[in-house]
Amino acid sequence: MTPQDLFAEAADGSRLDDLGAPALPGEVRDLLAQAGAPARLVAHLRLVRAVAATIVDWLEAAYPHLGFDRHDVLFGAATHDIGKAVHRDELVGPGHEHEHAGERYLLAHGVVPHRARYARTHASWDADDVELGDLIVSLADKAWKGARVLDLEDRLVHLIAQRTGAEPWSVFSTLDDLLTEISADADARVRAQGAFPA
Repeated sequence: MTPQDLFAEAADGSRLDDLGAPALPGEVRDLLAQAGAPARLVAHLRLVRAVAATIVDWLEAAYPHLGFDRHDVLFGAATHDIGKAVHRDELVGPGHEHEHAGERYLLAHGVVPHRARYARTHASWDADDVELGDLIVSLADKAWKGARVLDLEDRLVHLIAQRTGAEPWSVFSTLDDLLTEISADADARVRAQGAFPA
């Protein structure tokens, strides 16, 4: 498989863009290529970034003055697991070594700290220092496969309600509808990712 194939087609010929997962930005592709990212990791990052874009689109439409940087969040979604290029066993099994390794890798390659942080924070959404962007990336990393984490969703709902004055039940209701829609294609996304070699 050529480097271009890593960013285009799955081993079974299904295209990730058919699932609404467009190619990653050039800056991200370069970082992944330098890290020697396996094809399955690249597929995962494309899929999570696509789900993050759906969540960001919803937030921008529903709460236009919420206050987060779309580009930073999508960069974070596209690189959140880059540390798995170093800790490859965590691509197919559990582990948290990739989180700090990913942040260190990104910082070492000139990524600014407020963007590199997503590699560390995507799995620690319950920490005290997480921001709205961290919660969005964390949610996308769960929602792409149809997983629901109520504590994560609740934290996001309350932050949105606090910043906008919206009723928490209203925020939850619309978020729930969005996540239900995202979940409808979860099995297809999981199958597409699994078609790539790890």
